Amino acid sequence: MKEWIEVLLRTVGLFIVIFAAIKILGNNAISKISSFRLISYIIIAIVTALLSANVIKNISLGLLVLAVWILLPLALEYLSLKSKYVHDLVYGKGKVVIKQGKVMEDQLKQARMTGEELLSELRSKNAFFMADVEFAIMEANGEINVLLKSDKLPITSKAMGQKVAPKSEPQTIILDGNVIHEGLKNLALNEKWLQQQLETAGIALENVFIGQVDSSGELYIDTFDDMIQLPQPTVKELLYANLEKSHSDLLGYSLETKDQQTKNMYEQNAKKLDEILKKLEPYLLR
Repeated sequence: MKEWIEVLLRTVGLFIVIFAAIKILGNNAISKISSFRLISYIIIAIVTALLSANVIKNISLGLLVLAVWILLPLALEYLSLKSKYVHDLVYGKGKVVIKQGKVMEDQLKQARMTGEELLSELRSKNAFFMADVEFAIMEANGEINVLLKSDKLPITSKAMGQKVAPKSEPQTIILDGNVIHEGLKNLALNEKWLQQQLETAGIALENVFIGQVDSSGELYIDTFDDMIQLPQPTVKELLYANLEKSHSDLLGYSLETKDQQTKNMYEQNAKKLDEILKKLEPYLLR
């Protein structure tokens, strides 16, 4: 067999083996994997390259080395699931670097992190002032997670006692001027609806870079030409405004009529509509 054919067959075979191995080991992002897992991947890649290029002549021994570096991490991962001690030994554990607003210098030294590096990591978490931080921990992968002091936490709707509408995943229905039918299908919409929306906005399909529909059914468009001014979606605001106008009209009619029965009817309907407005406000105005 010619050498180039042998190398080709080896490469294709090893590609399939490594593809399956990565799927088994887990294809996490580089920033999320442990140092041990990273080293394992590097050694697997090196052995695979040497086998593929026929540098390692004995393919059986090469495959044995490859199998060891694939199976041992799997075995350690299984043991890590069963034992916290093994997990901490293999993957490490988090280090508290700030506790009750005080920097833990000993932990920083163990993590081999300088004060400037700590400040840089805090800034990446939107914590620009050390005094705002209550607690910070360095995870095993080196990432720092921060808890701000209670008076520095952002205000949420729950803290203000207000209800907000639940949000679902927005669907992309246009990408690079092409209709994404899967997105339309997920929203139970069709191309006719999309065409009507584009005609209303005065935009041709081929001029749309990205088009998305949110959980409220409003279409957001970004065009290739940034000079084009697009109308802002106001479906929810207009609906709420029309309901408010109806409420005001009912109150006005109740004041204008002199018939007590009719007046009571208008007032009762105005009260019902007011209750509906209060329930819809979180969904239409926030």
